Amino acid sequence: MVINGNWNGGPVTISVKPNCLTASIETQGGTQVYSYDYAGRLWTALLESTSYRRGLDGKMVAKWQVEGGGRQRRWLLPVEARQVEDQARQCMLDLYLAIQSRSAHLDTQLPDLGIRGFERLIAFNTQASQADAARYYQVYKPVGILPPDQYFAVVLQATEGCSFNTCTFCDFYRDRPFRIKTLDEFRAHAQAVRQFLGDGLSLRRTVFLGDANALIVPMSRLLPLIEAAHEVYDVEHLGGIYAFLDGFSAQKKSPTDYRLLAERGLKRVYIGMESGNEALLKFLKKPGKPSDVIDAVRAIKDGGVAVGVILLLGAGGQAYAKVHVKDTIRALNAMHLDLDDLIYFSELIISEGMPYVQDAYQAHLQPLAQEERIAQEDEIEAGLRFSPQGGTPHISRYDIREFVY
Repeated sequence: MVINGNWNGGPVTISVKPNCLTASIETQGGTQVYSYDYAGRLWTALLESTSYRRGLDGKMVAKWQVEGGGRQRRWLLPVEARQVEDQARQCMLDLYLAIQSRSAHLDTQLPDLGIRGFERLIAFNTQASQADAARYYQVYKPVGILPPDQYFAVVLQATEGCSFNTCTFCDFYRDRPFRIKTLDEFRAHAQAVRQFLGDGLSLRRTVFLGDANALIVPMSRLLPLIEAAHEVYDVEHLGGIYAFLDGFSAQKKSPTDYRLLAERGLKRVYIGMESGNEALLKFLKKPGKPSDVIDAVRAIKDGGVAVGVILLLGAGGQAYAKVHVKDTIRALNAMHLDLDDLIYFSELIISEGMPYVQDAYQAHLQPLAQEERIAQEDEIEAGLRFSPQGGTPHISRYDIREFVY
């Protein structure tokens, strides 16, 4: 439901959707847009051409466009994040009071859901926000990363950490060993997540089985964990189950296994292949070979489950650039991907202390410039071939620096 009106001499639009409440307010200083879930959490904000996104842990990232079409981003300090939340809440409080006093003129009455949304966000003050963020850390180990299409998932950590944790370019799970939760532990976790999300569950679209390699869990333990998820959530209504799996481990499950998982709601498996070149994978300390990933993808798709294949741009620098492109094209074309599948290009992002940095230095690798990384993506995409019957998978960029859960 969209409600238009006028407040303080400018137009205002209130969108009351089943999953969130959004208000767009025009002022002399520009447009302000605030979106909230129905637990009262600020979800996104737009202020002075800068967009803000708050995670469930209370952290907030700011993004803005720069000349030339590029985009900048930075994570706010806690005090800055609180300022954005406070400004948004005060503006929404003032608007709600104006609606009640009829000094804000709307073309239709605010429905009960909208009233409840305003009352929840007004009650979500600084103390409530800090308590909510603290509760996140009681419910979750930090959620390292998700595929972009899963940023609104209900993350359920059936496992913690990564089962191999050797990739030199990844430091998401260095701080914790891999382990599989017991059935009772996972059920309690799933219930705790539901209680934590509260009415904010309406904003969530799928169930993502975490952490980094959850589908490595043996079928005898995995199926009961998935059944527990069904006990706590209406998985079908949410949109099914999604999960990561590395290509090396994936071949341990058969098409029959994936058919069983599909019957229980598994929709897509994401595999970080990174490259189709075996030498580059070895340099990255990625276990397995490209052929393992190809076999895994075929087994998954034969079982009726879609895949998402993730590739690194710029990995290995100039030394590996040509073979990375050539062999990645060959590997992707051998997978017989179709319109149900995804291909993500993720730019190599390195930071000080990351093992990749030391390995690249010792190997005297020359990194690729930004335009060369973009050219890699264009080259790979230009070489892909898909059948007219199966259709073309969705292909897009994946910037891990913008991940917020």
